[in-house]
Parts: sequence; structure tokens; C-alpha cells
Amino acid sequence: MKEKEYKSSAGIPILIVAVLLFIGGIALLIYNAAQGHKIIGLLCLVSGISSSLFLVAGLYKVEPNKSAVLSLFGKYIGTTRIQGLRWNNPFFSKQKISLRVRNFESGRLKVNDEGGSPIEIAAIIVWEVVDSAEAVFNVDDYESFVQIQSEAAIRSMASIYPYDPHKEGEIALRSHPVEVSERMKTEIQERLAEAGINVIEARISHLAYSPEIAQAMLQRQQAGAIIAARQRIVEGAVGMVEMALDSLKKKGVVDLDEERRAAMVSNLLVVLCSDRATQPVVNTGSIY
Repeated sequence: MKEKEYKSSAGIPILIVAVLLFIGGIALLIYNAAQGHKIIGLLCLVSGISSSLFLVAGLYKVEPNKSAVLSLFGKYIGTTRIQGLRWNNPFFSKQKISLRVRNFESGRLKVNDEGGSPIEIAAIIVWEVVDSAEAVFNVDDYESFVQIQSEAAIRSMASIYPYDPHKEGEIALRSHPVEVSERMKTEIQERLAEAGINVIEARISHLAYSPEIAQAMLQRQQAGAIIAARQRIVEGAVGMVEMALDSLKKKGVVDLDEERRAAMVSNLLVVLCSDRATQPVVNTGSIY
């Protein structure tokens, strides 16, 4: 079922004709009654009112960014998107469909990510109707269809990505919002295409670990951050020690054997890598 355009007539001229027919019927009744032809006058009045009501019954209005789906006894006739007061066959059924951009936020869904960790995720979906006929006839309730299928697509998308990247360049829900949003938009669009819906944007609005594992995952993140910081500190400390030993040797300040060199390296690393201030110990020699 695809949308097809159906022409409609301007409603203002039809409304004017309907008013004139109504007034004409009354005028003919009065005229014929004055001439003594009451039956003819009544027939003119009934004809004028009937014609006027027939014309008025076919009038309907189409607001901006809306369309009217026309059907005759269950058969799809066409769709009109022309704004204003319009007129078509009074026997046509007319269903108004909004073409405006709409959005909704899904509920917080509890799903498992790629690694099996339970997470909470919610998303904002921006969408619009692009085919009125498909929205009306292909699905039962297109608004409910959009919401349910969008949540199903969010669940499917969340299960193929990890919450955090486990290796360099891996796409994850938290670290790659742009890529994840594009994948989510594609997933939702594939499910809603048959309903005449165009997905404009889909983005994550809430992302967190489930409460039962949130504390453990926070500790894991903190541990990872500490390890990364320590690794950088050690790398910097090794470079500083190497630079210090090379500078001492180049300037001839002191000539260290292997044992004293190892002791100096150990002391420098302790000083540079310690997470608190070191306390110096002065060796004044032995009393013996």
C-alpha cells in the first residue's frame, strides 16, 4: 500500500454554493407560497436544503503539515495534502494524519551488553510520517507501532556492543555515541519502513550499569584508571632516572659501579613513583 495523490476541490466556493442553495430554497418557498403553490414551494425548499446539506457533508479542512487519507467503503482512494478547506465526495471517509516531526523518549530498558553485563539504556527517537497510506493501512496503530518497535531495536542494538571498550579502537556504548546513534537509527528505520515512518534521529539519553552491579563496575573502572595512571608514572620515572644517570656520567660528577648504580636507580624510582612524600634518611657513617 503506497500513498497516491488525490485531487480535491476548493471548499470555499462549495460552501458559498451551499449557502446560496439554502437561501434559494427558502426564497422559492416564500415566492410559491405567495402564488398559492405551497407544494411546489415545499419541494423547492426540500431540494435546496438537501443539495446544501449534501455539499456541506463533503467539506473538510486540512491543517498545515497534515494529510487526509480518503477511502470509499473500505477502498483506498488517495491522499490529499493541500491545506485549507477542501471538498470531496461526501461518501468518502476522511482520516487525518499528522506529518509533523515528533519525538518520544523510551523507558529505561534493562538489557545485557555484549559481555553479558546488565545495563540500563534509554533513547530519544525523532520521527515523522512520510507515507500516510502505509501508516494507516499497513499497521493497526502506527504510533504504538513506532514506540514498541523502537524499544525492540534499542534492545537489539545494545546487546551487540560492550558498555566500555576492552581494546583499542573497539566501538562501545559509552565511548562512541556517534557510531552507536547511527547504528540505532538504522536498526529502528528498518523496522519502521513498512509503516511509512522516517526516523530523523536516534540518540542515547540514559546509559548506566544496573544498580546490582553498579558498585562493582565502578570499582573496576577506578582500578583501570589507577593502573593506567601508574603505568604512565612508571614510564615517566624510568625516563627521568635514565636521563639523570646519563647526565651524571656525561658531566663526570660521580663514577658509580654497578651496585651503587642499582641502588641509586632503586632510590630514584621509589621517590618518583611513590604516591606520598618520601622521608629522606641521612647516613652519617658508622661509629666504628
